[in-house]
Amino acid sequence: MSFVLSSKSDGIATVRIERGKVNAFNGTVVSELQDVFRGLEADGSVRSVILTGTGKFFSFGFDIPEFLSYSKGEFEGYLNAFTEFYRYLFRFPKPVVAALNGHTVAGGCMMAIACDHRLMVDGKAKIALNEIGFGSSVLAGSTAILVYCIGSKKTQEVLFSGQMYSAREALQIGLVDEVVQEDLLEARALEVAREYAGRDSAAFASIKDLLKGPVCEQIALREKDSIKEFVDIWYSENTWENLQKITIKS
Repeated sequence: MSFVLSSKSDGIATVRIERGKVNAFNGTVVSELQDVFRGLEADGSVRSVILTGTGKFFSFGFDIPEFLSYSKGEFEGYLNAFTEFYRYLFRFPKPVVAALNGHTVAGGCMMAIACDHRLMVDGKAKIALNEIGFGSSVLAGSTAILVYCIGSKKTQEVLFSGQMYSAREALQIGLVDEVVQEDLLEARALEVAREYAGRDSAAFASIKDLLKGPVCEQIALREKDSIKEFVDIWYSENTWENLQKITIKS
């Protein structure tokens, strides 16, 4: 693995995204995440998973500068893989705790809300689905998952405004479940993961599927069309100009 590291201890797996300073997603990162989680699903010794990042970012989201060189078809292929993974993560049969170690933006936020429990560091870190700010739409799956997490009215507020929320502001609207000090994040994430791991695994998987399965069925009706619309807007003149202004410092 180049950008995704995985470790296990006492039934708890930790999956860590490590791709430069901002942990931006590209096809390789998504593929590695998919491979790691498939392995953890099959591993009977793993009862709970922590997903986190490294440094000041959980994830910046999409690696926009890289995607500027993609054709529409190539970018659509990436989106198919990305959405397939967050749907899989959302329905993953074992508990997944997101330990948001820093900024959690756009595609990074989409990944975080697919987890069962979100802890975020207090301080300067922001969380947002801010796509509207640079002229991009969102995706049917991420919208439905956000509605599941925070309700329709708050989802409208988040998506229409593109606001960057502090951890404490995110806690107020249910976008995160806990705010912790940076030096306590790892320990608290492990504590939450152990609490989940102590529950009956078959019962947990069944209840999770009953809760989240219908949402995934709803997503399946619209995701393909939403990807095509997302691509059309992404390559529109106004949005394309905005995207070219976005830089990622390695």
